[in-house]
Amino acid sequence: MAVVKAKKHLGQHFLADQNIARKIVGSLSPENTNILEVGPGMGVLTHLLFSDKRLNVVALDVDTDSVTYLKEKYPEFAQQIFDADFLKTDLSSFFPDNEFTVIGNFPYNISSQIFFKVLDNKSHIPEVVGMIQKEVAERMAAKPGSKTFGVLSVLIQAYYSVEYLFTVHEHVFKPPPKVKSAVVRLSRKDQEALGCDEVLFKRIVKTMFNQRRKMIRNSIRPILKEVGFSHPFLEKRPEQLSIDDFVEFTNVVEHALKE
Repeated sequence: MAVVKAKKHLGQHFLADQNIARKIVGSLSPENTNILEVGPGMGVLTHLLFSDKRLNVVALDVDTDSVTYLKEKYPEFAQQIFDADFLKTDLSSFFPDNEFTVIGNFPYNISSQIFFKVLDNKSHIPEVVGMIQKEVAERMAAKPGSKTFGVLSVLIQAYYSVEYLFTVHEHVFKPPPKVKSAVVRLSRKDQEALGCDEVLFKRIVKTMFNQRRKMIRNSIRPILKEVGFSHPFLEKRPEQLSIDDFVEFTNVVEHALKE
């Protein structure tokens, strides 16, 4: 059986350490048994997932070489392995009317896009366990006041609790990446609705952090136009606000725009 060659344009770095693979799969919550794996590659996680009889596993890979390899290696699971792009696929079609956990050694070049796709499907996805670039993991888990607290931090933490589980070094991959990696776990919060206009919330967060060094009074102008109002948050910078603050401010802005 031919070995799958890692493709640079797909951001592939295949994990070669079985102990780390077991730690990643072991980070899944036992109550979530529907599993969607993103980018299985040569199947270092897939093997462990398929071996657990409790789990209902679907694996998606945009690399046809990986799909062919995995179907030959696991013929009994061939119907659960798909040549599909996670970012362009209707994820709910794999587990109709059921929730599912997302897991994977995510390609670095699309890791942020993967998490935004998760947010678009948050009603179906209670949990994510993924390995990503360490820098991205730190941004996702960053707290207000931190220099790394930004758009990704706010939008994900609005709906999920983020845990930075452990760091993974370069030498356990083939080929080794030029950066360190980290494994994170996202657990969906009980309250899915934010209590504000969520489209406006997202727009405000992105607009503020687009000029993160400016006071909110100045960075929010593209949304407010000529509308004026006073609020203590206007004298702060976006990284100083908590998730609840962003929700509160969204409601204030919505009210001001309607006035």
